[in-house]
Amino acid sequence: MNTNHSAPTPVPDDGGGGVPDARQLRGILAAVSVALMAVIASVSGLNVAQTHLAVEFGASQSTVLWIINIYTLTLAALLLPLGALGDRIGRKPMLITGLAVFGAASVVAGLAPNAEVMLAARVVGGVGAAVIMPITLAVITSTFPEEQRGKAIGVWTGVAGGGGILGMFLSALLVDVADWRGLFVLPVVLVAAALAMAVRWVPDSRERSEHTFDTVGALISTVAVVGLIFVLQEGPERGWTSPATLTGLVVGLAAAVGFVARQLHRRDAALLDVRLFRARGLAGGAVTLLVVFGVQAGIAVVLFPFFQAVLGWSGLLSTLALMPMAVMMMAASGLAPRLAVRVGSRPTMAGGIALATVGLALMAVFVSVDGGYASILPGMLAMGAGMGLAMTPSTEAITGSLPRGKQGVASALNDVTREFGTALGVALLGALLSAGYRDAVDDRLNGIPQGAADTSREGIAHAVEASAGAGSRAPDLLRAAQQSFVDGWHHAMWAGVAVMGALFVYVVLRGPGGDVSPATTDATTSGEAPSDGAVPVR
Repeated sequence: MNTNHSAPTPVPDDGGGGVPDARQLRGILAAVSVALMAVIASVSGLNVAQTHLAVEFGASQSTVLWIINIYTLTLAALLLPLGALGDRIGRKPMLITGLAVFGAASVVAGLAPNAEVMLAARVVGGVGAAVIMPITLAVITSTFPEEQRGKAIGVWTGVAGGGGILGMFLSALLVDVADWRGLFVLPVVLVAAALAMAVRWVPDSRERSEHTFDTVGALISTVAVVGLIFVLQEGPERGWTSPATLTGLVVGLAAAVGFVARQLHRRDAALLDVRLFRARGLAGGAVTLLVVFGVQAGIAVVLFPFFQAVLGWSGLLSTLALMPMAVMMMAASGLAPRLAVRVGSRPTMAGGIALATVGLALMAVFVSVDGGYASILPGMLAMGAGMGLAMTPSTEAITGSLPRGKQGVASALNDVTREFGTALGVALLGALLSAGYRDAVDDRLNGIPQGAADTSREGIAHAVEASAGAGSRAPDLLRAAQQSFVDGWHHAMWAGVAVMGALFVYVVLRGPGGDVSPATTDATTSGEAPSDGAVPVR
């Protein structure tokens, strides 16, 4: 395949200091990591305050879910066009602008007097986050020397993977010891710190291109992402055959097809050269991240009700219980670049996927109501370590498949893939858990008062609530619901094992070959690609 990219001219501006020294590189990594943490923490933080939001604003459950989901929807929809703009306008000014917008939106959200203001603030916050997230990775790939880039990406990946859990824990702690509005103190503090470090340490870089910005392609991509993410978020709530869900699916798929057609037509002037998906690096990295983040998010949906409804733990303790998995994930993300240098990126990815699959199988086999947290901890640790090993080389495979002038686009593609995987995993594994619970609980409700039994069929949280009115049968109802939840757990876990097993086979056969390192030079912008269709990934 001949990629025939036009070679953009990098225009670095690091204050006249030339190549960043070790001290500046540490400052750059700290700045982008803190900025990324602010964005990631805000994705999951409001989940721990759903009840507080409903009471404070007198809002319905649907409105509360929109307050939470509109941020993610806006973020995912704008990642690709804003990442591409960052390449052209300049990464430092875009990062500073994104942080300012995101910080201001967080302040407004924390002071919001009603649901309408909160929704608007969350939309604006999503816009700021969509500027920040791809720029953080693009700054790393465009400034770090090749020999240090893998370690830096490992840190970035660890924050992206484990930061959500850490942010959720800190959010739950703030809600418990202060007020739900304190949730927005954390991102504001992180933004202030990131701004100070970005101004001090982050160099500017931008890429000149002879082609005009693909505004039409950017708009079509936004419609495609909004439509498809909407389906994944709203399908479980509205029903997969509801008019709104089907409309979103049709619009999203039509826009996705239109986007691909336009990018193929524009070729070298494309916003995203979709021909590069023929390359093992880009395709393998994207598929791996899609599946890994999908399974991770889906398992989180399973774990929280297990901790709270089966074990009876508080929200704060439940979030703390996830920390060992997050720590293992972040540690393995840092180890992955060194392992990839020694044995290659494909074996590292395959080994991580295999370890995560073993972790899922352990949780499926040994989980029990009586065994409690100890019955799932070994599986959580193995899953966290495996996913950390798989994520870093997958991210490098994506960024390494696009030239320097498209690093904002590469970073945005990486982030969009994560967001799609997360939404897909929550929708599918959550549905499997619910279906398994409903199938199992029916046979265990004999003798339970009719009203309490009907309520319990809706889910384990409803069963816990209904047990208060079940009189002497309350212990039996709770036990039935807990055992049924474990049955649904088995459905979700074994489905995760099957998906990860298929991913393992795919990576072994079609994963990136050799050591992966981002293509920050323009060596991939001209000439013939290797005969197997892969863009060189050094």
